[in-house]
Amino acid sequence: MRSGWRGWRASAPDRCRRLRISVRLAASPSPAGHPYLRISQTRLLTCLLGLLAGVVLAAPVRAGDPHVLVLGRISDDPKAHYEQLKPLLDYVVPRMADVGITEGRILMARDLQQMGSYLRRGRVDWVTETSANAMRLQDRAGAQPLLLTERNGARDYRTLIFVRRDSGLASLDDLPGHSVAFQNTSSTSAYVVPAMQLLQHRLPLQILLSPMDRPDQRSVGYVFARSERNIATWVHKRLVDAGTISNLDWDDPQRIPPSYRKDFRIIGQSRAYPRALEMVRGDLDDRIQARLREVLLQAGGDPDAREALLQFFRTTRFLPIDPATDAALRELRGGVKRVRTEVE
Repeated sequence: MRSGWRGWRASAPDRCRRLRISVRLAASPSPAGHPYLRISQTRLLTCLLGLLAGVVLAAPVRAGDPHVLVLGRISDDPKAHYEQLKPLLDYVVPRMADVGITEGRILMARDLQQMGSYLRRGRVDWVTETSANAMRLQDRAGAQPLLLTERNGARDYRTLIFVRRDSGLASLDDLPGHSVAFQNTSSTSAYVVPAMQLLQHRLPLQILLSPMDRPDQRSVGYVFARSERNIATWVHKRLVDAGTISNLDWDDPQRIPPSYRKDFRIIGQSRAYPRALEMVRGDLDDRIQARLREVLLQAGGDPDAREALLQFFRTTRFLPIDPATDAALRELRGGVKRVRTEVE
């Protein structure tokens, strides 16, 4: 839920969302015997009651309740994400009774800024995020990495930068004066990491108005394609010169069709970075933090947690953050800051 209003809209009956009644008209006294206005008033009252119920259900979580564990998520689809988050929260909460946790709640944020506010104000205790967004929350809200999240059996991934084989581009140094497609600003592997790579090669980035726009001869132009499939299509159709994608998506025929991939060549590859992280707010009680870490680490080997983990973005297990992962996160954190300063 983005807010009480959005939560109501997501659950309101279609007849309420389709309702087109002037508030002035609906509030006016109905002439005797005018059924349309009476019905309109009744329908409006029904919808307003539904709205009120939605707001109540979406009431803010009270900060600082030591008995409630709040799991947060940045979401553009609250209903779907709620269903993905709830099974694991239901698994975790009963196993934390020894540190006083008796209830679990889910709080959705519409964007990174709102989630940062929730963390700073103590309204969210635990967040699952991609590694770049996790580093942003660490910088902006003091969130701390708790565990590495392994999804579909993969704990990390690399960024690949690719071009058409017949493009004449052989390395990143050939990209000035050309264009590259990123996915979106939240993507670790298809925005933050490749932008870091290009900046490390001293290649300035210049946002383009569209795929048809061109950068100056000293810069690499970039556009956002919104999906991996779009990135592949834009490169294949020569709308842009290069694309960015993770090595996992590169091997997925739903994202890179084999008929496209045979025409592509990889000209750049990053080091490995974590796919996702479990983060906690910086001032979360040490006992709660330690117990949450313990429960999540044990969940990977517990048959009772298997379905909940599967629902939780196809998680296979949680892993400790080892020195190699910590080094990768420090580098990524620095890269996130640089991209924010020099690109955004």
